[in-house]
Amino acid sequence: MAPSSTSSTSSSPSGSRRRPRADAERNRTRVLDAAREVFRARGDEAQMPEVARAAGVGIGTVYRHFPSRAALIAAVGEQRQAEIVEFGRSRCLPSARATDGLAAYLEHIGEVLDAERGLSASIEAAFGSTEPTGEGRARAEDIASQLLARAKEEGTVREDAEVGDVVMIVCGLAAVIRYDAGDWRRYVRNACAGLRS
Repeated sequence: MAPSSTSSTSSSPSGSRRRPRADAERNRTRVLDAAREVFRARGDEAQMPEVARAAGVGIGTVYRHFPSRAALIAAVGEQRQAEIVEFGRSRCLPSARATDGLAAYLEHIGEVLDAERGLSASIEAAFGSTEPTGEGRARAEDIASQLLARAKEEGTVREDAEVGDVVMIVCGLAAVIRYDAGDWRRYVRNACAGLRS
């Protein structure tokens, strides 16, 4: 009896410790997903109470996970960047032709930026730039690097093409979308044509 009683006592606290962590993670994900929708729709006018309402949690829960509005915006931006990288890894790298994969990667980035202009405006207002930094940027550039290396082996891009060229294309793409400077899909097509051998 004693061993089973000890075992149930020790498993119970451990189970209760796991539950709050799981709940907290679920709440964090709900807040992030809600924030992405709110910032997408309202741009830099969106405030933390709106995010809390959209997530169905109290404002205290939002601040427990994200101590400031800037921290929340940064986390949503990182989530978006991670999804772009995952698209590149799962959908673009496996392309039969690397140039098609690179074009699809750039077009997907354009689709995301076009759909989430409000979020981009919030990121720029909070940090002065929408350019990703750190690990997210490194991973995104690694996708471009792998695609360029393969395309050079295939002989379908210029030998002097660099990852920096792709970064410049993305910066230009972001500006075209932000300022409604024209058809961003045409911009992507022309930029890809400029990279071809």
